Amino acid sequence: MTTASGLPAIRESVQWAVMDAPGGSPAVVALAEAAVEHYALNYSKHPPAVLLEEVRGTRNLLSTATAAADRETAHGLRRQVGWLSALLGNLAYHLDDRAGARTHLTLAGALGESTQEKALTAWASGALAMVATARSDWDHARRHAEYGLQHAPEGLRRAQLLGWALLPTLAALKRASEADDVVSESDEIMRSVTELPGRFGYDRAEHRLHVAEAYLTLERFDRAAEVAHESIAAAPDQTPAWVAATLVLALAEARDTPDQAATRALGVLDLIPPPRLRATARNRLTRLGHLLDSSTIASATELAERLRTLPAPIRADGTAA
Repeated sequence: MTTASGLPAIRESVQWAVMDAPGGSPAVVALAEAAVEHYALNYSKHPPAVLLEEVRGTRNLLSTATAAADRETAHGLRRQVGWLSALLGNLAYHLDDRAGARTHLTLAGALGESTQEKALTAWASGALAMVATARSDWDHARRHAEYGLQHAPEGLRRAQLLGWALLPTLAALKRASEADDVVSESDEIMRSVTELPGRFGYDRAEHRLHVAEAYLTLERFDRAAEVAHESIAAAPDQTPAWVAATLVLALAEARDTPDQAATRALGVLDLIPPPRLRATARNRLTRLGHLLDSSTIASATELAERLRTLPAPIRADGTAA
């Protein structure tokens, strides 16, 4: 567990370590790795804008030590800078800064390559596929997904790249048969592996979410709703994973039961403060609002008004709301 005050304390410990060893040391490398683990495991506990500031500060501290370190120490620090850059890319994406996300993730992938950190290379490629998918750039999305799969270790990492990176592209391109093959392979892997927690991990809740979204894209609404229920059941209540699965379920219900879909989305807005709503959740809410735009039921009207007045996570001057 972590607290709001515990979050900056991690950066402060890194700062003290760098002050003690300005040219880096094995202890600084170990501390940097521990900081990455802390940020990854507690990613969903903090508003993205707050966590981004902390991860950025820690990365900057390591840059000074890396420049003065010996070859072996610099190699270890550069690997952790790569993982921090991957976190920054994901945070930028969740703040709807897709260009920033692409920048940080490209650096993460390059550092993964130069330090021979295959898991980082694979994960950064998957995240770049996610960013390309968000802008409907299917060609780049598939290239990034396939490149990530070339580097992903067998087992859970392969399932992650299949479900998170490749499946959305195949579904968007209406390549249903290939999408079904990916679902079958990744499901089989997920039945035989141990889940990994944290931002760089992968679990049943996230995997079922991606499968549900693929079915939604393929307009298999009943199947999408069924799998979304599985994702909700596997996710802790009121976490970002729970929000995502709940909104995908609402999208699957919108065609046949609009009142139920709108009520479900209103429940999310009642429970989750605006600063904690990721851009992905906001995009799903916007999509749902468009689907219910012609509905005259009271819940749909209320949802439209709530979405109209929903404050942005970042103000016009660039500060966090």
